Amino acid sequence: MCPNSASSDEPIRLAIVVSEFNYYITKMMLEKALDHAKFLGAEVKYVVPVPGVFDMPIFIKKLLEKDDVDAVVCIGAVVTGETKHDELIAHQTARKIVDLSLEYNKPVALGISGPGMTREQAVRRIEEYSRRAVEAAVKMVRRLRGLK
Repeated sequence: MCPNSASSDEPIRLAIVVSEFNYYITKMMLEKALDHAKFLGAEVKYVVPVPGVFDMPIFIKKLLEKDDVDAVVCIGAVVTGETKHDELIAHQTARKIVDLSLEYNKPVALGISGPGMTREQAVRRIEEYSRRAVEAAVKMVRRLRGLK
């Protein structure tokens, strides 16, 4: 079977982990992600708010362990400050997200904007990052199903 096609009509079940840090941005990102999941016919089983992007991995792990979750979408905005703390947060979180995806053989989509981004840039990227993360999660699940 072609890896671009879905192997069944079984709905894709997503979980979304959303950072509360920069919530005026991530709240809008979450709304866009939920709308796009609905548009794509994916079912959002869980929405889990966490204090910040760096706090996501433990919740991602718990969600990946669930039988009713096919993929996890991460939503966050890492805005630059006076130091390089934003780089540390973003790089370490992204590294762990990849590790968890491979450990559980389930997609974890990165809808986290930054680092090195201003608040204005984060606002401009709200729709793009949230929509692309949901779309990537859905495509990855479909393609993985096609490989079975």
